[in-house]
Amino acid sequence: MTVQQTAGSDPYFPANGDHRYRVHRYELALDYRPGPNRLSGTARLGAIAGRGALAEFQLNLADFRIGRVRVDGKAPHYTHRGGKLRIRPAKPIRAGAAFTVEVHWSGNPKPVNSPWGGIGWEELEDGALVASQPVGAPSWYPCNDRPADKAAYQISITTPSAYSVVAGGHLLTRTTKASTTTWVYEQSAPTSSYLVGLSIGKYQTVLLGDPGLGGVPQHGYIPSHLLPQFSRDFARQPAMMELFQELFGPYPFGEYAVVVTEEELDVPVEAQGLSLFGANHVDGARGSERLVAHELAHQWFGNSVSIADWRHIWLNEGFAKYAEWLWSERSGGRSAQQLAAAAHRQLSSLPQDLRLSDPGRKLMFDDRLYERGGLVLHAVRCALGDEAFFRMLRSWAALHRGGAVTTTAFTAHVARFATEPVDDLLTAWLHETRLPPLPSASSPMPARPLFPPSNADSA
Repeated sequence: MTVQQTAGSDPYFPANGDHRYRVHRYELALDYRPGPNRLSGTARLGAIAGRGALAEFQLNLADFRIGRVRVDGKAPHYTHRGGKLRIRPAKPIRAGAAFTVEVHWSGNPKPVNSPWGGIGWEELEDGALVASQPVGAPSWYPCNDRPADKAAYQISITTPSAYSVVAGGHLLTRTTKASTTTWVYEQSAPTSSYLVGLSIGKYQTVLLGDPGLGGVPQHGYIPSHLLPQFSRDFARQPAMMELFQELFGPYPFGEYAVVVTEEELDVPVEAQGLSLFGANHVDGARGSERLVAHELAHQWFGNSVSIADWRHIWLNEGFAKYAEWLWSERSGGRSAQQLAAAAHRQLSSLPQDLRLSDPGRKLMFDDRLYERGGLVLHAVRCALGDEAFFRMLRSWAALHRGGAVTTTAFTAHVARFATEPVDDLLTAWLHETRLPPLPSASSPMPARPLFPPSNADSA
């Protein structure tokens, strides 16, 4: 079935999200039983209508049984088909008015179909996790599923007491009653629906580093038998946090958590204030340390500074890729210039059919987008020089904290820090498919390693 794109909808996923209103707060109360994989929940959404009156609106929600729906306490007319909960209030909501929506649902959560296979809620052998990028959030809760509609979240989850629940945000309370425990998390920073992270499993909790005065609390949640490997593989994450705050500006959230599941994952899972890794990402030899850096960098670029729609995904992945190179450069590994050269050699041998500023849905997670995105940042660094480049990055993160951005906004932002025109440079890298020449700095870039060479592993 062909889906008609409406004005303001995401060109890659026109069936997801409703631009006619925005949500400012979600309150989710969930009960999950791992054995039968049974989820029941109540969602209360605080929302604001857009410029026109809302005679109807929609939420995205997978194939659950709907218990009831209320709009401002009154029963509306609604239908639930094809992952869309269409709601028609008893009377239209006037333009700009605040309103509340309440939805009760239950069923057996499962991933939703996507061009990349099932995404969203994933039942594990003993527990569950959420991996929603890009459109998997409706697999477990009703939402206005578009990245630019960012809201605060409070999530209450009741599970058997043998399990730990980890979500992005601050743990407000943990209350045990009989054989179940209820965990309540608050994420006050604006959050895209796909970035609401969740993991349910049997974990041991560890503190990463010493937050000290004004530091960022960092915790790990790990199966106990993987703790020795984890202790080495994530030992340098606190140093990453310090470096990225130096280069990108203050960490944008209250805390940061990493989870390692019992099972293997193809790639780590990005979420706001939270990253999830598979058992295959811990080996005791820091074999996946670049991924640790990549996921941490997403907290600035992708989570705090989000994209307006999925055409601009390079702004998430290119920035995180370049953060890998910066970490390598500053931790005693290969320099960003060396890594850029390796990426350029690789891309030179591959098809030249990817337009970074609008890759199309088919190529939005192509490896070339990550590498070329990193090269864009390196090209800008070479053009601006280190001092102006890092001022530009910190300003970008600060100016758009909690917001959503586009490629056009980025190019305009870079131009403000350049002493020479950069239009041709950015057009070649972002809007043309042919790979431009390898960028190089006019003068050597100071590495200033964080660790002495004798203590530095290649990142």
